[in-house]
Amino acid sequence: MLQGWIQIALTLLIVLIVTPILGGYMARVFFGERTYFDRVLIPVERMIYRLSGVRSQIEMTGWQYIRAVLISNLVMAVFVFTIFMFQGVLPLNPTGLGAPTWDTALHTAISFVTNTNQQHYSGEVTFSYFSQGLALGFLFFTSAATGIAVAIAFIRGLTGRTLGNFYTDLVRSITRILLPISIVGAIALVALGVPETLADPVLVPTLENPTVQQAICPCPLPILKSSKNWAKTVGGFFGINSAHPFENPNGLTNLIQIVAMISIPSALIYTYGIFANNRKQAWLIYGMVFGIYLVFIGVAAIAEYQGNPAVNVLLGSQQPNLEGKEVRFGWSQSVLYAVTTTGTMCGAVNSMHDSFMPLSGAVMLANMFLQIIWGGQGTGTAYLFAYLILAVFVTGLMVGRTPEFLGRKIEKREVVLTSLLILLVHPIFILIPSAITLAFPDQLSGISNPGFHGLSQVIYEYASAAANNGSGFEGMGDATLWWNLSTSISLLAGRYIPITALILLAEGMSRKPVVPVTAGTLRTDTGLFTGVTAGVILIMGALTFFPVLALGRSRKPFKLPEESNL
Repeated sequence: MLQGWIQIALTLLIVLIVTPILGGYMARVFFGERTYFDRVLIPVERMIYRLSGVRSQIEMTGWQYIRAVLISNLVMAVFVFTIFMFQGVLPLNPTGLGAPTWDTALHTAISFVTNTNQQHYSGEVTFSYFSQGLALGFLFFTSAATGIAVAIAFIRGLTGRTLGNFYTDLVRSITRILLPISIVGAIALVALGVPETLADPVLVPTLENPTVQQAICPCPLPILKSSKNWAKTVGGFFGINSAHPFENPNGLTNLIQIVAMISIPSALIYTYGIFANNRKQAWLIYGMVFGIYLVFIGVAAIAEYQGNPAVNVLLGSQQPNLEGKEVRFGWSQSVLYAVTTTGTMCGAVNSMHDSFMPLSGAVMLANMFLQIIWGGQGTGTAYLFAYLILAVFVTGLMVGRTPEFLGRKIEKREVVLTSLLILLVHPIFILIPSAITLAFPDQLSGISNPGFHGLSQVIYEYASAAANNGSGFEGMGDATLWWNLSTSISLLAGRYIPITALILLAEGMSRKPVVPVTAGTLRTDTGLFTGVTAGVILIMGALTFFPVLALGRSRKPFKLPEESNL
């Protein structure tokens, strides 16, 4: 057990070291300051602007920024959907795969353009090298860069600056941040044994019957794998994702993937501190998120190591719980990966979440309900500061002080937008489709575990879609028309309604005059206020989602099949 805790501690220490380095670098990138890559990248960026007709120096208003996000993402989704539907006649298709069904292609295009990458298919038998490498690989970068751009625009607005230009932010996010670290990561993965090739699948005899041959796809993994984890996307070439030895062959590749998942979301909090010229507040907020993250890791780790009395009877001597886990990583790295991937909205997996203990599953759901531990690529940071605005308003009401954040008054418009963002949109597109699905389990659900766990499967699937996470309690038959279309609605609403609210909120804050600090001003860079914010976040999350989980425990949502009534 001690070795497992040491592994977790060393991983988190690396994250702490990376945070100020990467956060400071991103601040320089978006301030337009000099960086190491200027000599190479400035000519490349200028060429991109000329070819695309983008006037990169023009400042956008809130609605202009929103339209740019929506139009660009729509074009990307149509481009990728078209590639999917013509996959059968496109090159780099050594296994001769035809086009997927239209609803699978639509769901996949929406899923990847929203930086969710929820997969209702098995990668290596559904999409060709061309589809995965060009179409999905393209969205790995652009969808993540969209989230970073929105986060930077939001931070600019909060700190009294103009929002900037979406296309400039998008290009810089790719060329200055995602692409360089993905290339370095890909080289490291190749060196550690991850295959990188466009060669045809290799035919090998199976162990069970040497006369039967199995086709094994080596595939172009490192650049996809590296960009996938840095960009917080779940989309793996193989159906079992990072549990596959080609995608994740050893402990060091596993470490790289975990650090990649968490580095940018955590570093963006430090970037905010530089923009706000208040590193103290940034570290306090960072400490709050890190503290909740540690608690979640501890809860899940203890649950997996010590097990559950009801389950331990079945496990016998096989403890800790290794059901659904890779023995190469064991309980500690499986737990750390699972909590990190649901906390950062990456969604990649190195073990099967459906096999985790109930408390561990609750931690994963809590991550997706809250969306700020550490949250999605860029958007998680913005949600975190939206919570801060709500905490300022609530605290100001309680103590009778003026609700202000960064010297700007919090008024009705700000409260409405943050309430829309946090209290309404997210639960609506989880709970309503879940209720519809649970009302018609035989016709719609495809649930593999009737009873209480079936409720968790359904809630998890929609939470994963609305939170733009992408992981799942697999075992559920989600490759159907209902799941593809219903989760697509949650994917779109969970991504673009909050983005719209965030940009409008930021624009409104940027136009407010700065109020001088007085004795009645509520300071937000104190340990006390940070603790209050943590309470607001946890209480709001509990009040919103706990009832459905409690109701699910009090009544069986599905009738158990007669053959399982032992």
